[in-house]
Amino acid sequence: TWSEKKWGPNVTEFQQRFDEVLTGGEGPRRLKNLYFLYLIELRALSKVLPFFERPGFQLYTGDKSRDTEAKTLLLDILHLAKSFPLHFDENSLFTGNKKEAAKLKEEFRLHFKNISKIMDCVGCFKCRLWGKLQTQGLGTALKILFSESLIEKIPESGPSYGFQLSRQEIVALFNAFGRISTSVRELENFRNILRNRG
Repeated sequence: TWSEKKWGPNVTEFQQRFDEVLTGGEGPRRLKNLYFLYLIELRALSKVLPFFERPGFQLYTGDKSRDTEAKTLLLDILHLAKSFPLHFDENSLFTGNKKEAAKLKEEFRLHFKNISKIMDCVGCFKCRLWGKLQTQGLGTALKILFSESLIEKIPESGPSYGFQLSRQEIVALFNAFGRISTSVRELENFRNILRNRG
């Protein structure tokens, strides 16, 4: 209510967005899309490990000991992602006739670009910022998945001319994965609340 502000899970809103009956069958599709995005981003993190493992890749926090600690933590996260057993197989996305697969890949890229442009039109500054960050994070994940052969050829030392990630792409990648991971975890919280209610 307006008089009593309370922070917490809004079960009514959750049901209005995801309940099969209340959404006319759309809710379960939305949940599948959420899990699909999670698996895409998880797969990208597992694939990009060689890029970050190179001794030449450094994180710059301004403090050398924190740089080393941050890189160790980053590699721990990536190794954990790689150990996840049920990875999404990106090769199944664009299989079949090479000409049709290339056309589908290009359509996919254009749709993604369009979503990014739509984000510029969002009125709320906070929503636009988070939306663009998540869109760029997903774009970076796709860039990683489509560059697997280039990542495998990265030399251990020296520059990796074939594959590069900008600082902005790295930040977006991990922020997007953090947001989608939180969403997946919250789904379980809502399921528990609904289970205990009924």
